[in-house]
Amino acid sequence: MCENAPSKADEDYITPIFYVNAEPHAGHLYTLLLTDILKRWEVLKGDNQASLLTGTDEHGMKVQKAAESAATATKQFCDKHATQFLDLARAANISFDRFIRTTDPDHKVAVEHFWKQLKERGYIYQSTHEGWYSVSDETFYPESQVHLVLEPSTGRKIYASKETGKEVEWTSETNYHFRLSAFRDRLLEHYDQHPQFIVPSMRMNFIKKEVEAGLSDLSVSRPSSRLQWGIRVPDDDTQTIYVWLDALINYLTATGYPYGEGGNHKLWPPNVQVIGKDIVRFHCIYWPAFLMALDIPLPRAFLTHAHWTMGKAKMSKSLGNGVNPFLAIERFGLDAIRYFMIHDGGIVDDADYDNMFIVEKYKKGLQDGLGNLLTRILRGRKWSIRTSLEQVMNNGSLKKPDSARIQDMIEMINSTARSADEAMQSVNPRSALHNIMKLVYETNKFFQEMAPWNLVKDDHPDSRESLHMTIYTSAEAARVVCILLQPFMPNKMQQALDHLHVLPDKRSFQMAEVGCDETYGSGASEAAHEKIPENMKKRIRYAHDGVLFPPLLTEV
Repeated sequence: MCENAPSKADEDYITPIFYVNAEPHAGHLYTLLLTDILKRWEVLKGDNQASLLTGTDEHGMKVQKAAESAATATKQFCDKHATQFLDLARAANISFDRFIRTTDPDHKVAVEHFWKQLKERGYIYQSTHEGWYSVSDETFYPESQVHLVLEPSTGRKIYASKETGKEVEWTSETNYHFRLSAFRDRLLEHYDQHPQFIVPSMRMNFIKKEVEAGLSDLSVSRPSSRLQWGIRVPDDDTQTIYVWLDALINYLTATGYPYGEGGNHKLWPPNVQVIGKDIVRFHCIYWPAFLMALDIPLPRAFLTHAHWTMGKAKMSKSLGNGVNPFLAIERFGLDAIRYFMIHDGGIVDDADYDNMFIVEKYKKGLQDGLGNLLTRILRGRKWSIRTSLEQVMNNGSLKKPDSARIQDMIEMINSTARSADEAMQSVNPRSALHNIMKLVYETNKFFQEMAPWNLVKDDHPDSRESLHMTIYTSAEAARVVCILLQPFMPNKMQQALDHLHVLPDKRSFQMAEVGCDETYGSGASEAAHEKIPENMKKRIRYAHDGVLFPPLLTEV
């Protein structure tokens, strides 16, 4: 490695757009963080044009009813809640390139064009529809997906969706339908040809079984007498476009759709769309079918994540066990929350949220782990990174390490970037983070075993060489870790790399290998020092005044 890579083809990373009927919660933050880290990883590798889309879904019956309950004009209601999601993206340091709203004017144009194209191709027809409709899920469910349950909070017997648990009601109305049934075989063929289309595999298997069982045509409009808040069907003002069709098209809107003649925008298709497991059907069956109908390329992959629970119980407003992400960030600090949620968040299985878990993971991984490692190598009174680096480079010690233990450490450092990247290419930020943190723990163990505080007392040349190789190897591990952790904790890792005096142009993925940087360390040459930007020099002065990972409050 050791050389910055040329800029790659643009890659797009997309969150679902969040429904504005309620305030943001921990699940929204988790989705944002996963997507942000995937994008930042590609930027770290050299794709400076990688982009991230997020935003809000503001149409539909659920929003209309929520606004009515709040005695607020619907657009005003949407404006308030959209601002909250925008504030969350900013508070969480999400590197988004556009925050889209389905009430944006260009989105209306895109939806109307998409609808007309579907109709021109014969995929939309009008018919009377009867079925079980969920206001909460904004969709009809077939008889096989509904059952009678006892509602815990009220004791009522209700019909509910087996998949989401949301109440359904029998509805009969005349509306427009999409010929979803025509896409069964094409969808199955795509799943078979692209086994990583839905991650993890258990959800791919679930979707395949759903499609194999047969697809019914999909209702894609509601009478405007019932649903006023939405985009009207072109040339038929009596119907409002189905909220999920409307909402899904936002991903195209953000790329400049409709494109006109001559092909697709450079941002389409996206590299990864990140979604919660509760909206897999809409994104991995309906959305691909809509795109296939217009011969638009499909997204390359969907990362479908699990949910957060509290005390092993599903978070809900009625139980009062939700997590306010703004308060969590304010209490523990942004990077502590980013670290915890990616480290413990569930991809396959739900993960439990607890304030003590945040404190424990922070203390083990950051305070006693990375923070302790940086303190040990930076604040040693009788050694310095710069001196050891120069000695190792001048003596050629790196080419012939003086012990198998040091050789093993060098091999582990060099393999960490590869293993983390493999995890990221498999769309698994959690696994990547765990791989990086293994190097932190092993380096602290190595430092303790080598005991440089003893080596420094011995003037024998072999002891001096062991001392310099120990400090250099530990510093290289810390440097590589801090480079690789930048997508996960951008603020703290900027500070950590400032501590190490790593120059801004030496912080890319390609530099995450032993021997790639000979310019870092306090006391570097004047030529190297002159390259340090003034704002970085100021940050370094402040960095030495404080502790990178101070203790968190334990009264939780």
